Amino acid sequence: MSGIVSKNAGRASGIVGAGAIGADAVDGSNIADDAIDSEHYAAGSIDNAHIADDAIDSEHYADGSIDNAHIADDAIDSEHYADGSIDSAHLATGIALTDVLLKDYGETTNALGSAGGTRTVNLTLGNSVTATVSSSTNTFVFSNPTASDEGCGFTLVLTNGGSQTVNWPGAVDWAGGDAPDLTSSGVDVLAFWTVDAGTIWYGFAGSLDNS
Repeated sequence: MSGIVSKNAGRASGIVGAGAIGADAVDGSNIADDAIDSEHYAAGSIDNAHIADDAIDSEHYADGSIDNAHIADDAIDSEHYADGSIDSAHLATGIALTDVLLKDYGETTNALGSAGGTRTVNLTLGNSVTATVSSSTNTFVFSNPTASDEGCGFTLVLTNGGSQTVNWPGAVDWAGGDAPDLTSSGVDVLAFWTVDAGTIWYGFAGSLDNS
């Protein structure tokens, strides 16, 4: 241990200078649990060179400690995602996508089934809608379009629409001013579009009397 005392001569009790510690003299076995925390690290003193491979995993991160400011540009791409790790719970809602190329996509169909009475087209359940008219008057209601600064539309595939009386929302502005004559036994494809959160729905027949 020659030289250790002399290198620390004149130091306050309990202070040991870096020059008094031999290379590799201190390792994990010489450090008590919880003896070193963030207040003992100089800013920038820990970088990749001081972190063993796989030494840090999720159990070492405090909740909220990793945000955009701590992630380098392009640091995370598809090879860093485990299969199934990204689902709807991990995706923000209402985000704007720019310059998007879609291939082989589908839309969830909101199937209203066969019934009479009030039929609600809830746009949160899908923009592809099917319904069959039966048994009594059908009164359609459109709910939950997107905000007034966004376009929102849906397609309704309606079966046997002419077999009963069908009432449409008063907000529907039909092409030509009148609702189309629907097919008593067959399929009509109708489309609706709004740009003001449903104050006005522009309605038109895409295809009538499909068997």
